[in-house]
Amino acid sequence: MNNDLYNTAILTLAAGIPHLGTLKNPHGAAEKSARLCGSRVGVQVRLDEGGRVCDFAQTVKACALGQAAAAILGAHVMGADQQELTAARDAFRAMVKDGAPAPTGRFADLKTLAAVKDYPQRHDSALLPFEAVVEAVQMALAANGV
Repeated sequence: MNNDLYNTAILTLAAGIPHLGTLKNPHGAAEKSARLCGSRVGVQVRLDEGGRVCDFAQTVKACALGQAAAAILGAHVMGADQQELTAARDAFRAMVKDGAPAPTGRFADLKTLAAVKDYPQRHDSALLPFEAVVEAVQMALAANGV
């Protein structure tokens, strides 16, 4: 196990994932998987009248990196809208794939996963929760004609 990648902060996040489970009658849902390692994350959302996440659940069967990203998402997702979630996903992806600066705002904790950049085989697993939540919110908005 690489100590730079699987550090105490990541392992602590992975051990405390908020909002595990499922929702009754979600407005949108998505499941994403990483082909290389088999990690899988499912997300369900309910949106308020302003299009912001007001209820959230996730199922996570992933490595510590996917779990840590899911923990950060779960800790900060309430109240986020599609624009904010998409910006966080895109900034996180750029950080992991290109070494860009970490996302700012409510998802700034993603900086904890900056070391993933040096492990391309781990990129997809770390990104799963944010890929899934953006898709679930898009589905919810489309279902409501937004």
